[in-house]
Amino acid sequence: MKYIDEFRNRNAVEVLLKEIKKLAKHNWTIMEICGGQTHTILKYGIEDLLPESINLIHGPGCPVCVTPLEMIDKAVTIASQNNVVFTSYGDMLRVPGSEYDLLSVKAKGADVRIVYSSLEALKIAEENPSKEVVFFAVGFETTAPPNAMSVLEAKRRNIQNFSIICSHVLVPPAIKALLSSNNSRIQAFLAAGHVCTVMGYEEYIPIAEKFKVPIIVTGFEPLDILEGIFMAIKQLESGMYFVENQYSRSVKKEGNIHAKKILNDTFDVVDRQWRGIGIIPMSGLKLKPELEMFDAEKKFQLQNLNRNESELCIAGEVLQGLKKPTECNAFATICKPETPLGAPMVSSEGACAAYYRYKKI
Repeated sequence: MKYIDEFRNRNAVEVLLKEIKKLAKHNWTIMEICGGQTHTILKYGIEDLLPESINLIHGPGCPVCVTPLEMIDKAVTIASQNNVVFTSYGDMLRVPGSEYDLLSVKAKGADVRIVYSSLEALKIAEENPSKEVVFFAVGFETTAPPNAMSVLEAKRRNIQNFSIICSHVLVPPAIKALLSSNNSRIQAFLAAGHVCTVMGYEEYIPIAEKFKVPIIVTGFEPLDILEGIFMAIKQLESGMYFVENQYSRSVKKEGNIHAKKILNDTFDVVDRQWRGIGIIPMSGLKLKPELEMFDAEKKFQLQNLNRNESELCIAGEVLQGLKKPTECNAFATICKPETPLGAPMVSSEGACAAYYRYKKI
């Protein structure tokens, strides 16, 4: 299969592994920031193929996982109301709130629908003018542009019964927050290729220089991951730290100029709460004041909430790369995909879900 099999070639993998083993003379800890990369690493056993001196830890690059508990509760509140059609990506339906998730609200009779894009939700609004249609807008910079487009299109077409709960978050501030922590063990990053396809990697350059860590923009196939690790170790062993683009087939330094303009026209950058981590300054997106009529939190007059996570769940430590899912006492016992304590066991990009699927004994 062209452009897939090439990046899963066994001979090429073996060559890269030999080069990595030859190169790695010291112990290094590398964080892959993206949950999609985490799943590739575990699915193909990459972690087990590397020399013991290389420790891979998993970051908060799962947008479903970092959506705050308070935002889930707000979604549940809106979805429970009469005359509302609540639309969302499928991953969000089973993310636990403080008492309920969206799936349980749907089971009680609420009109909760899985959609594959915000434009699909906009179409539902257009076809049901007597209903309030709300879309749960979550994700990193990757999904933000199409969600921004749906808002701009709703304004252009004067579709007043459409709104979004905006829970978009940004990767570079999260990287800075992780590196600023006194507990940080991170010596290099594999940055998320799809995010950089949209945003480019210019924002990462001062981060690499300030914190003296290599940042490698990396794709999602096994060879991508191994080449990213090789490039990171090559820098580390040479005492260097700069941004390198492994994913050059998709990523340009400046990113997608058109998509970035759409984001700037639609959103302001604000402080944002990350589930299990806390508030990260200037790490989230919020609709601009002139677009507030499409802000579901304002339309439904929702108040700020303060919720406590389950004391049994260590998702916050997993998302910060401080612990691995198997170090959680609840993993695969109390906490399973069908009975999750935290979002990382639910999401298709969650580290706990990946460990449960590929490493559960």
